[in-house]
Amino acid sequence: MAKLVSAERISLKQHPEIREDNIQQFIFDNPSVLGLGDLNAVRREKVQPSGGRLDILLEDEDTRYEVEVMLGATDPSHIIRTIEYWDTERKRYPQYDHCAVIVAEEITGRFMNVISLFNGAIPLIALQMSATKHGDDINLSFVKVIDRIIPGNDDENESESVDRNYWEKRTNSFPIIDAIYKDVKELAPGFELKYKRSRITLNEVSAFFNRFIFYPKRNSVTFFVKAARDNNIEEMLDETDISYDYKNKNKAYRIKLRKLSDYEDNKELLLSLVKNSLSVSEE
Repeated sequence: MAKLVSAERISLKQHPEIREDNIQQFIFDNPSVLGLGDLNAVRREKVQPSGGRLDILLEDEDTRYEVEVMLGATDPSHIIRTIEYWDTERKRYPQYDHCAVIVAEEITGRFMNVISLFNGAIPLIALQMSATKHGDDINLSFVKVIDRIIPGNDDENESESVDRNYWEKRTNSFPIIDAIYKDVKELAPGFELKYKRSRITLNEVSAFFNRFIFYPKRNSVTFFVKAARDNNIEEMLDETDISYDYKNKNKAYRIKLRKLSDYEDNKELLLSLVKNSLSVSEE
């Protein structure tokens, strides 16, 4: 029968042998201990262009996690450094989603409030690390005290409906949107554009999920196509100037179009993605 025992809690910062480097290496070798899912270790002590080194870089299929470790309590420089490294990595590698992760022995109430404010705009996770001694061994545990704010999915009804005029004042990308709309209508006559404050969708009126979504910017539009991943299509996309990636979490292609010719010059290829999407059953 298992015995219940009392373990001695210790301070890693005050331990005569344990250094921050030891903790970094332990996490890098065992990323699952953070409790953030099935993550792969990418790099440790990654040099940053502006100076400094990112403690640990982890990733899963969709997201990279910029992890900073600190013994003792959080301080302002630790938080700023974490956010700076996250910002640098997301700009250098925009094909991934990115999340900043702070790991510290003590996340004080004051900095819990500060981090919570940042978390409204920055995907950030705070983990409090504790250590207990078992004979000569030290056991580490990690508790998530602040989680990243996950955006709602596209099927939620919290995005307010607007009219076309709302978007015409904000984007020059309607020639692209209208060209795609015209071609989709020929393939699927029941599809219509729906204008939301955060996006424009192109779906059947009775659809339960969004097959096609437009996220317009002033001089470009990001076009999401829900479709199974296709290596042949990706090989052909790689030969174009179109920027794209595949979001495993959403099972969708994200394609950035800057001008009408981006679509017209690659219409056959992009419409093959549309056809693939039309063959996907609603989930």
